[in-house]
Parts: sequence; structure tokens; C-alpha cells
Amino acid sequence: MNPAPQLIRRIQRHRVKVAGRPQLNLVALMDVFTLLVFFFLVHSSDVAESASTHLISLPESVADLAPRQTVVITVTKDMLLLRDEPVASVESALNSPQNAIVPLRAALQNIRGAGGAGSLDLGTSAREVTIMGDKSIPFRLLKKVMITCTQAGFGRISLAVLQKPGQSG
Repeated sequence: MNPAPQLIRRIQRHRVKVAGRPQLNLVALMDVFTLLVFFFLVHSSDVAESASTHLISLPESVADLAPRQTVVITVTKDMLLLRDEPVASVESALNSPQNAIVPLRAALQNIRGAGGAGSLDLGTSAREVTIMGDKSIPFRLLKKVMITCTQAGFGRISLAVLQKPGQSG
């Protein structure tokens, strides 16, 4: 007897059995979802909260350090904002004969006198302010803002920038 027709019939019966019940391999799908969950868990803590930058375009830098939580002064093309609240206009600050911006200094002194920035701990060595300035503002305005910060007791000044992609310091 020839075994070839018998083998063909057995293969055909096996195909009919297997074709009747679909199978789904969940192992590969579970591996992909597990990797996605770990990726999102690891990278969810890397998100830093910063002040709104929709009014300004920051200059670029190759800075590697993440920003710290500080008092934020935003310098737009029109206004000086302290914690997103308008303090003074850029025009009045530039036209002022003084080196300091009086309304900004008063607002910073109020923050310092009130015990800090809410959840921020502003000790004597950690009185720090971050200046987020549009890249097109004149340097003399930036200089006035920095002088005002030091006169108000905020000696540590940081400038906010965007990190250039693909470069490291």
C-alpha cells in the first residue's frame, strides 16, 4: 500500500480541525504592552512644570541641568510678568531713568516677606529667581530686571532657555 495518499488525508483532516478554531497568541501582545507601561512609568517623572511660554520664544542653549522650582519672571515684548501676573510694562521699564524697576522690586519683596513662593522654600542661600525672557528683548532691559532681582534679595538668578536638540554639553 502506498503511504502517500494516507499522509495527504491525515494532513487534510488536521487542517480542517485547526481551521475550525481560531487561535490568538497573546504572549507577544502582552510583551508589547508591558514594555509600553514600563516606558511610560520611567518617563513620566521627567516632565518638568515650567511657566507658560506661549507669549515668548526662548533662546536656545546646550544646558544639561533640569530647571529648579523658583520664582519666575517672564519678560514678553510688552509686559513684565511675575508668576504670570502683570507687574510693569516693558516701555515704562526701558524709559525709566533708574537702574531698577520699582513695581517689580516691590512685588519681589512682597514674595520674600510673605515667606516664599508657597511650596517653595526660600532660605537665605536659596533665594533664586528664573527669568524667562523673549530672545528679542534688549539686553539693557534684561540688565534692569537682574539689578531689580538682586536689590529685592534674590541673588541667585537663572535664565530660562530651550535646549538645542541633538547636542550635549
